[in-house]
Amino acid sequence: NALSTHMKSQVFRDGKIYQQEYEKGKPLYPVKVVGTTDKRGTRQQFWPDGTIFTTTTYKWDIVASRMRELAYLNAGIRITLTDMRPDPETGKTRQEVFHAKDGLKEFVRYVDRHRTHLFDDVIYLKTEKQGVPIEVAVMYNTDYSENIHSYVNNINTIEGGTHLTGFRAALTRVLKNYADNDAAISKQIEKAKIEVAGEDFREGLTAVISIKVAEPQFEGQTKTKLGNSEVAGAVQQAVGEALSDYLEEHPSEAKKICEKVILAATARIAARKARESVQRKSVMSGGGLPGKLADCSNKDPKDCEIFLVEGDSAGGSAKQGRDRYTQAILPLRGKILNVEKVQWHRVFEAESVMNIIQSIGVRFG
Repeated sequence: NALSTHMKSQVFRDGKIYQQEYEKGKPLYPVKVVGTTDKRGTRQQFWPDGTIFTTTTYKWDIVASRMRELAYLNAGIRITLTDMRPDPETGKTRQEVFHAKDGLKEFVRYVDRHRTHLFDDVIYLKTEKQGVPIEVAVMYNTDYSENIHSYVNNINTIEGGTHLTGFRAALTRVLKNYADNDAAISKQIEKAKIEVAGEDFREGLTAVISIKVAEPQFEGQTKTKLGNSEVAGAVQQAVGEALSDYLEEHPSEAKKICEKVILAATARIAARKARESVQRKSVMSGGGLPGKLADCSNKDPKDCEIFLVEGDSAGGSAKQGRDRYTQAILPLRGKILNVEKVQWHRVFEAESVMNIIQSIGVRFG
């Protein structure tokens, strides 16, 4: 309202249509009855203030993404999004309906739709602890990163907060206890001579966490981090109980998760050793640059650029046509490793990748 040049609010209730209009946040007249109806609900029309917003033209994809998100977070609700602006190509208006019968279960599958799953089950809970309604959906995939979406009162807390802290604590504790108490799994860990860390339990994890809090306290510059201390314990208890029950009732899936954790820990340790080895070599060699790098003479990074070319022949041509003062050339041999899809120790073993890292002066840490 305060961010609009004009706003019209209509409420359909008890067979009547109630209306009030505003300009710059100020009401133009008291609430009045403007008609009769058999509908129930609210209609809001607003014209965003161009002196406040840099743009007042809304993009379909952004609005549709938010409507889809709300449909997933509120199972069973039906949201219809209509764009009355004619499509430039077809000349027609656009409409899409968002509806998710299974709510968060469908949400986590949607987020994870392009990945290969360890198993098809969604680990799901919906409960209330210490007066906090909690809903969580979890899946595991074969990737190497975690992907967690957390919400408070349907607001995306992109910086996390106490609900995310409670979730991670419960996940680590329950999975560690399960691995310690399972003879076969604990034997595998002992044989591999590894120490499992919290991050290993979250590798390949995709989760959606949604809670409701009566008086949320948001922190951070953008107010997207939950600060309510009591929430951490409630979420930790709820997730701990539900996950423990799931692992006991689904031993096959539990085994797959634990085997994934062991692989993650093994790869993490191997990557650390490879990184330390590279750093030692760099120190021993005086931090030298790759032999095939044709460096530039300017030392100001803001003015310099590096060209990565395929093979020595391309490198030779590029070296002849470059500006030696600001342009560096690095020939690469063969197909470069796709670092997004491999474990970290493979990255440090790839010569082409290490040459790039040394050339641009990246530090590990």
